[in-house]
Amino acid sequence: MKKILILEDEKPNSDRIQRLMLKIRPNIQIVGVLTSVKKTVDWLSENECPDLIIMDIQLADGISFEVFNLADVTCPVIFTTAYDEYAIKAFKYNSIDYLLKPIEKEQLEAAIVKFEKSVQQSNLEYPLIEELIAQIQPKDYRTRFLLPYRDGYKKVSVEDIAFFYSNLNISYAVLFNGEQNVVPHTLETLEQELEPKNFFRVNRQYIVHVNSIEKVHNFFNGKLKLKVKNCADDDLIVSRTKAPLFKTWLDY
Repeated sequence: MKKILILEDEKPNSDRIQRLMLKIRPNIQIVGVLTSVKKTVDWLSENECPDLIIMDIQLADGISFEVFNLADVTCPVIFTTAYDEYAIKAFKYNSIDYLLKPIEKEQLEAAIVKFEKSVQQSNLEYPLIEELIAQIQPKDYRTRFLLPYRDGYKKVSVEDIAFFYSNLNISYAVLFNGEQNVVPHTLETLEQELEPKNFFRVNRQYIVHVNSIEKVHNFFNGKLKLKVKNCADDDLIVSRTKAPLFKTWLDY
């Protein structure tokens, strides 16, 4: 029986990982679910290292990589992260598996299969912690846009933008005052450039500012329906998978 330790400070995420793990490998033993660096270091000092750790990058009291500096981690690790490409590159370069939230069953199962094959072949590779930390250090997020306007340009502050949306492969920024501007970037690019504490990618078409959300309604099948300031779309839906993350983000 494989022993698995889960490090995750958001209960909806840890509950989901446990459910998926027990579906994928019913005979595994989850030896603990920990929410902080301190609790993890204490646990590892009192227990044998498990066969595998599923580790979120951001824990309640800091970045989980601190665990490697404070405790002896001798088992392989599968990282989970809400960060996107700039962090993922580091994982790939170091042959470290990662799962991008929200975690899906197929993702987790593929990572477990890779782990099992690595154990059989005895070729586990461990993370270059310093390089990974360097990749996920807080970065400067965009604070303004210089956008084409009539025969010149105008400056638009990010704090004045209520939401971004995409239509027919064109991105738009809608301000809190109702003004709309074309933005020469995809939503994928904008998602990387905007401060995640203030903006959330609710679905493929919309990125919304926290202060633009006027109402949140329960929708069928665990989804959420949003009313967003100056948004003409009355069916702005957050998927069932993203709904727990969205509520956590809105409540923080």
